Amino acid sequence: MSQVTSYQRMALRGTRVVELAGLAPAPFCGMILSDFGANVIRVDKPSGPHIDRSGRGKRSVVLDLKKREGINIVKRMCANADVLIEPYRPGVMEKIGLGPVELMKENPKLIYARLTGFGQTGPYANMAGHDINYVAISGLLSILGRKEGKPTPPINLLADFAGGGLMCAFGIALALLERSNSGLGQVIDANMVEGAAYTGSWLYSSRDLYIWGKPRGCNWLDSGVHFYDTYETSDGKYMAVGAIEPQFYQQFITLLGLTTGDVGQLDDPDEMKKIISKRFSEKTQGEWTKVFEGKDACVTPVLSMDEAANHPHNVDRGSFIKASDGHFEPRPAPLLSRTPGIVVEGAIPPKVGQHTCEVLSELGYSKQDIDELLKNDIAEQLIEKANL
Repeated sequence: MSQVTSYQRMALRGTRVVELAGLAPAPFCGMILSDFGANVIRVDKPSGPHIDRSGRGKRSVVLDLKKREGINIVKRMCANADVLIEPYRPGVMEKIGLGPVELMKENPKLIYARLTGFGQTGPYANMAGHDINYVAISGLLSILGRKEGKPTPPINLLADFAGGGLMCAFGIALALLERSNSGLGQVIDANMVEGAAYTGSWLYSSRDLYIWGKPRGCNWLDSGVHFYDTYETSDGKYMAVGAIEPQFYQQFITLLGLTTGDVGQLDDPDEMKKIISKRFSEKTQGEWTKVFEGKDACVTPVLSMDEAANHPHNVDRGSFIKASDGHFEPRPAPLLSRTPGIVVEGAIPPKVGQHTCEVLSELGYSKQDIDELLKNDIAEQLIEKANL
């Protein structure tokens, strides 16, 4: 299949998205849509920092939304758009005249995605927060951490990216599907507290199972047992063990060169961990990887991000692509058989204001109009400096 044909068959090809620049979750949401074919225009602030690390495939315009004409340009963009992604606190968009009532009156088909921390309503709606706060309020942070340790946030993956950007993109996909029947857009209240909590639905519904019921860090899946944990190797690296089922556990113990009698009783996890830790410390990660590779023991090496991109399995599947800075990034997932997400290897994310004039021209502004907007600092166009 040629590259051109592939682009023509992308799942969201033809979908027009306006993304108001923000931090991690909203840019990630926009990148997901872009990866699967949407035309995403990011609206950046004047002289704003280049903080979007999820900008691949997007175009950037700089508009001053503190000025009426800047607001009018966004209205013009949304009048012909399919999706708007906005990351502000509740009430901000209404205050500047870009609320859903006003925009959807002009464009009833618009899907207005509001991505916030605490949601559009409730006592915390206007309160500042970050990933750790949203995960805390979701109830999930209370169960994350080691035995006798304090709750430990999983970096900012759970709220910002899983519960925030990814869940918002899912909501947009649902709204686009529904619109194909009703012809109408709708407002999406995507927030990271509820998104994170929903991601953890199984954790909520499985609390009565035997694998839980003990304090944080003492259960089957939170490092409380010897057969579900990480172990350091002789070269300071780690192996990940998830040998839960009896047949996998037997393979695990056998390949370690131990017997169930060597390991001890199931009611003494600390002693069992000491025995297994000692055994793992006798070989390098590479040596243990060869021992367990291809075996049903549920043991794999803990790879760094650079190592993951070069692992034979990931290389075989093309799971990572090389970014413009030379580092590897994950390719779009999931992999669709006919309309996969496509990212050109080495594609450069847009610089702030790189496409301002181009987008304004597409909106119907004349060269004279554009020059006037630039002169009055309502819009900004990146001026590339020559490399002399």
